[in-house]
Amino acid sequence: MTIHSTSASLAIEELATRRGTLPSGYVASRLGFVRRVTREVMVGDVGVGLTNPIRVQSMTTTDTMDTEGTVAQALRLVAVGCEIVRITAPTVDDARNIGRIRDRLRRVGCAVPLVADIHFNPAAAMEAALHVEKVRINPGNFADSKRFAVREYSDADYDGELDRIEQRFAPLVERCQGRGISMRIGTNHGSLSDRIMNRFGDTPLGMVESALEFAAICRKYGYHDLIFSMKASNPKVMIHAYRLLAARLDEMGWNYPFHLGVTEAGNGQDGRIKSAIGIGSLLDDGIGDTIRVSLTEDPEAEVPVAFALAKLFHQRRSLSGDSLLSGRSPFTYERRHSRVIALGNNRLGGSTPAVVVHPLIGDLSTYPDAVAHVHDLATADPDVTPRPDAISVEVRDPSDVEVLRRVVETIARGSGPDGSIAVVARASSVSPSFAVEVGAVVDALIIPIDDFDAMNWSDDAIKRLGDTGRPIFLEIFVRDSDPDWTQLALNSLRSRLDWAASHGCRDLAISIRALSFQSLIRAGRQLEQLGDPSTAAYPVLLGCEFGDDHDEA
Repeated sequence: MTIHSTSASLAIEELATRRGTLPSGYVASRLGFVRRVTREVMVGDVGVGLTNPIRVQSMTTTDTMDTEGTVAQALRLVAVGCEIVRITAPTVDDARNIGRIRDRLRRVGCAVPLVADIHFNPAAAMEAALHVEKVRINPGNFADSKRFAVREYSDADYDGELDRIEQRFAPLVERCQGRGISMRIGTNHGSLSDRIMNRFGDTPLGMVESALEFAAICRKYGYHDLIFSMKASNPKVMIHAYRLLAARLDEMGWNYPFHLGVTEAGNGQDGRIKSAIGIGSLLDDGIGDTIRVSLTEDPEAEVPVAFALAKLFHQRRSLSGDSLLSGRSPFTYERRHSRVIALGNNRLGGSTPAVVVHPLIGDLSTYPDAVAHVHDLATADPDVTPRPDAISVEVRDPSDVEVLRRVVETIARGSGPDGSIAVVARASSVSPSFAVEVGAVVDALIIPIDDFDAMNWSDDAIKRLGDTGRPIFLEIFVRDSDPDWTQLALNSLRSRLDWAASHGCRDLAISIRALSFQSLIRAGRQLEQLGDPSTAAYPVLLGCEFGDDHDEA
């Protein structure tokens, strides 16, 4: 991709040598939690960034011209804890009416900061800036109309477009600066300008470059009360865009805070899961200072979900930084390379889709209605009820084996044209001979690596287990997010994998269990960091135990 310089009149020469290139890293540590350091930007009386807690905001869904309805909805949002309320302003009249909404809120003692959401209409932005504490603009449509035109821009054409953008955008910058209010430069995937699309495509890189052009204009005028957002309906695109922006800002020494969100995440469980993936992944990176969970429900339903995500990181302890992991780019998706092993009728590893394993929690013999539950899974219509690729069971004594055999028989009888569900047994704190007996019954076996010492596994015992021909998962249990402790566990795992392989165990894999998703992510990244042939080629099973807290899960 060609690197293009920018117009000197925009004072963004610092972007010139970086435009269209990927930076090296995006966060101080991928192995320990380190919150990204930003300046503080005030939205009314609410501080965003620096050492402030992660702020929660939402957006009204009423017609902005409906003053009473919008005021009532804003009050309901504040009642459930919303700290910043955004209101759409598609026209100048809507923007002017936000002033009336603000006056009504203040008269009833509600001081919540208001944000005007602007698309396509600089005049509406200028009006809204007279009435709100923050203005949100979309670089993709603030100065450029969407014509879906295919055109090649020369450097001169490109610089000319940037000059035109400055002429339209600078008055808003000066008004916000003069009134002491903040601005969010919020790029949306799918709404980039034709100019950006033709040069960078509808990509995270295009999203970042679009936002940086507008930020550079703000900086030219000495205006720094900026917050960035890189929103997309696809969590993977959103994650890559924010990471790329964080890396780019770090290279340039810009320290503006971020607002996180997944656009139109949906409703019910799907919307919450998409938001948890996108927002939660970035918060776990230490990226993000204010969040909105966008659900197709009443906006009051968004706020508790956002607080549930934010609270996981309010008390997180920042750990020391470390060098970034080498290998795959954090700004694009790429599968980890691993060998392929059989798991019943399924294949695990390589380029095959990820396998879903459904756990039956607790000892199998005491699991209520275990056989009936497995029968329902095996015979369910996959078009109605998603069916797991495998189930995992706990096996500790002979009474568990009796139930295990019935489970395997039930699955065999209920197998449909899509193949049967694989059965994976976790044999914890059992004798080697008992583990070999269990291994002969199931499709795969999980053994915690601590058991090899605790249960006196010999070279002959591991060889007999390998002779069963079943895949064997060697498991570590990550109890906390201390990277030093996890590193010791991974080193032990590596030596045990080498030992098992040298005694005839062919289809080996790795299992990582954790009590929190943060610990699980850290362990996975440390496993990647090992970069050792003894671990890099093995498929990995990831499991996180939430106990009875369904909301956290």
